[in-house]
Formats: sequence, structure tokens, C-alpha cells
Amino acid sequence: MDAPSLALGGRAEREDDEIPVGAVLVGPDGVLLAEGWNRNITEHDPTAHAEIVAMRQAGMRLANHRLLGCTLYVTLEPCAMCAMAMVHARVARVVFAAPDPKTGACGSVFDLMADPRHNHRVQVQGGLLAQEAGERLRSYFKGKRSRTR
Repeated sequence: MDAPSLALGGRAEREDDEIPVGAVLVGPDGVLLAEGWNRNITEHDPTAHAEIVAMRQAGMRLANHRLLGCTLYVTLEPCAMCAMAMVHARVARVVFAAPDPKTGACGSVFDLMADPRHNHRVQVQGGLLAQEAGERLRSYFKGKRSRTR
């Protein structure tokens, strides 16, 4: 996990009052290809999760819908939509910080990446900077709950 993903999560919260999830996508050569943060509320788009935003940018930059050899770093375990988008894009690896006990699809609730029926395997690594990312998420939701009372 890298600090830029955490910083992008902070940007989602600060600038857009979105859930603080950030993602960066790095090419096989280690070069940063794209970044994203949650934008689904701001853009009125249920698919604008940080991972999807980053993969869309990378696809445009590479002029290719396949993201072969790329690694996606994200602050929260991907949901089913994002996990399957990674499979379809042929992302090589996903590294996430905090597990998602409600909708995580990379081992917590579901393990879509391990399903042998897929024609592509995405390597999964979780838990790096989990404490920092998890605290940021808990703090965000605590603040949201206190404002709605």
C-alpha cells in the first residue's frame, strides 16, 4: 500500500464529502498511470468508485481496455463490481489496505478473485496500512452519524 492512495482518500472526503477511498494504478514498469477517489455521489454515478475511476483513466492513457501487468493500490477492499472490473481489465494485482466486512469481494465477504471459473487471476494482497485506512473510514462514518442527529 502506498501513501498516495491514502492521500486521495482524504481528498475524496475533503473536496467532495465522499467516503475516503483512494486508488492508484501503476504500470508493470512501476510508473504511475492513473489515480482516482470515490466520486459516485458527486458525479451521480454508482460506478464511480475509486478503483473504477483509476482504471478508466489508465485505459484512456494506454488507449486500451486491458491493463496487463498493472497493480491497483486501494485504501479499502474492493467490492464485487470493482473486483470483477479488475478481472475483465486483466489487472495483474490488487493491494488493499482495510478489509471491508460488509461488501468486501477479495476475501472478506466474498472471494471473487479466487473463483477458478474466471479466465484471469488477479493476485490479492491485503492489510498494508490497514490501521490508518480503517481509522480514516471509521472517523468519516462517525462524523456522518453525528451530523445527522
